Amino acid sequence: MLLTGPRIAPASGGKPAKLVVILHGLGASGNDLIGIGHLWSRSLPDAEFVAYDAPFAYPPLPSGKQWFDLEERRPDVVNEALRSVSRTLFDSLDAELKALGLEDDDLAITGFSQGAMLTLFAGLRRPKRPAALIGYSGALLVPEVLPFDITVRPPVLLIHGEADSVVPAKATRDAAETLRDSAVTVHAHVTPGLEHTIDQQGIDLGASFLQHSFAEAARLRAERLAKAQ
Repeated sequence: MLLTGPRIAPASGGKPAKLVVILHGLGASGNDLIGIGHLWSRSLPDAEFVAYDAPFAYPPLPSGKQWFDLEERRPDVVNEALRSVSRTLFDSLDAELKALGLEDDDLAITGFSQGAMLTLFAGLRRPKRPAALIGYSGALLVPEVLPFDITVRPPVLLIHGEADSVVPAKATRDAAETLRDSAVTVHAHVTPGLEHTIDQQGIDLGASFLQHSFAEAARLRAERLAKAQ
C-alpha cells in the first residue's frame, strides 16, 4: 500500500527538484497540514510538497486518521507499530522519489505531533540519508533502541511550544539530548507561551532550515561527484 494525500506542485512551474513530505497529527489528515507547503513554497519554489494521509482510521473522529495506535504504550508494541508504518512510509517515499527522478538527499520529512514522532523514528532509519527532518510538537519514541537502529544522521530541527499540554515541551528537550548522544546534529527551539500548534515563527524557522539543509546536501553531493571523477 502506498500513501496518498494532497500535494502542491513547485511554485516555479518547473520540474520538482526537491520533495518535502509532511506528516499530520493524530486524528487529522493531510488536508490539515498541506497549507504549510504553500507557505514554504515561497522559499523553496522548486520543491513539490505532499501531505500524506495516515493509513489507519481514528475512531473518535470519523474523518480523522492515525499513524499508529497511541492507546497502547508498551515500548515493544509501540516499537513494532512504528516499524510497520515506517515500512509503508518508506515504500511511498521510494515510489515518489523514483517517479520524480530525485535522490534521498533531495528529500525532507516533516511532521506535527504524532507525525513528528514518525518523522524522527523513520527518518533516522532510512537506507539513505534525507536532507533534513523537522519535528513540530513531537517526541522521540522508544529512544532506547535508537543506538542499535540508527542508519543515517540527517540534520534535525525540533520546534515545540513551552505551554503544550498535549505533548510536553520536555519531550523535545529529551529528544534533542538523545539525538546528540547518537551524533545527530540537532537544532531545538522552544517557544514561550505557545500551545500544541505551529505558529508563524515555527513556519519561518522551518523554511530557513529546509533552505540551508537542501543547500548543504547539494554541496555534499557535488563533493562526492568530484571525488569520484
